Amino acid sequence: MRAPLKHVRCPLPGGGQVIVLDTGARVGSEAVAMLQALYSRSVGSVVQHLEMVERPGGAEKFMSTYYVGYGHKSIGDCGDTIIFIEGVSMLAAKAIQDSRLYNGQESSTRYINFAEQQFCDPIGTKDSSLILERWRTAYLSAYEQVLARLTHEHPLREGEKETAHKKALAARAFDIVRSLLPAGASTNLAWNTTLRHAADHLLTLRHHPLEEVRAVAGALEDALPEAHPSSFTKKRYDATEQYMADAMVHYYYEARDDTGDDFVTLAHNGLRADLLRQHGVALARRPPKTELPKYIAECGTLQMRFLLDFGSFRDLQRHRSVHQRMPLLTAARGFAPWYLEQLPQETHQAIAEQMSAIQKLGAPPEVLQYYLPMGYRVSCQITGDIPSLVYIAELRSGETVHPTLRHVAQQIGTLLEEICGPYGLQLHMDAKPDRFSVKRGTQDIVMRDDS
Repeated sequence: MRAPLKHVRCPLPGGGQVIVLDTGARVGSEAVAMLQALYSRSVGSVVQHLEMVERPGGAEKFMSTYYVGYGHKSIGDCGDTIIFIEGVSMLAAKAIQDSRLYNGQESSTRYINFAEQQFCDPIGTKDSSLILERWRTAYLSAYEQVLARLTHEHPLREGEKETAHKKALAARAFDIVRSLLPAGASTNLAWNTTLRHAADHLLTLRHHPLEEVRAVAGALEDALPEAHPSSFTKKRYDATEQYMADAMVHYYYEARDDTGDDFVTLAHNGLRADLLRQHGVALARRPPKTELPKYIAECGTLQMRFLLDFGSFRDLQRHRSVHQRMPLLTAARGFAPWYLEQLPQETHQAIAEQMSAIQKLGAPPEVLQYYLPMGYRVSCQITGDIPSLVYIAELRSGETVHPTLRHVAQQIGTLLEEICGPYGLQLHMDAKPDRFSVKRGTQDIVMRDDS
């Protein structure tokens, strides 16, 4: 009989939890890391190395000595861990995902009704709670009205499947009303990471400006050593901790005061024309659905700036191949017009009343983010090489992409064509205007009925 799995669970102050998964593997993550690391010291077969793993305490002693003790960080890259973080705000999820090495998934506002989701309320007063519940009321009311309108405007057409059509209508409605969800709405996310990256990322998370994120880091620092006892240590270096604390407080959020522009603008061109000319054939002859060779990244980078609603920024942040600063969610840059055009008229008044109430809370800007809806725009800045930016422009310009992000992706593509077109770049981008697509109804994950 197999031994029961020993998942490590640590509760979070707001009612959520951190779970480090026990996969039940006979050769665990630390042992796998050891097996790979031994190749650097021996040309013997992995079969021989397995004998060392199977000795009592073999992997544990190795990892505690070489990975943690001697600080050979590359060994930590050879083992991985799977973490589930539940019941945290959208803001906390973005902080955990704010790494170019992040791999994982998060609850989708496009396919999940957030009507009953808990809202994180760090202020914890009667007024702050009332603001959050008013957003829930507005979200529910708007969803019913928007869905009814969409159903009338986009009736089932010949050849379309009714199930896919209904899902597409619901997804479109959620796309619109997600703008009313506060960033404090709770979500769940999975984090599949190496042992090394988990330890490195915790250094930033435990000094994050938001108390909630620091609490998540604390739970992770309790759970990970229990799940992987030889790979994590709570040893601290005061100078390093102080340096990171100062950096996170003063520089973590993108702090530009400009209100931004409705169009994607070029902030910096770091491309080398001589190298672009050398890659002219690869830029010009690439077929559709094919990525540019990564070596073209040697041509340099482009930095672009634009406004995007926080809801769609959540989608854009999933692209790890470009560097993105974390924006501070405020009301300074206005509510994205696309949502206002789609929402019922009475919702506009509700937004104005809510903003007046939020201003009276008197909390710091970082805390007020929890009470602001995701339809407000943030100032975004991305820096990437040509293959990465081309990938974003082509993938995110597709007809099933959220319209506000799709609009930005199309502008990124247009800018790329202007800059790199003279060197041969051919883009396979969907430049057609926004339209309702039943394909959205097929992009779902459902349990198969095998009965």
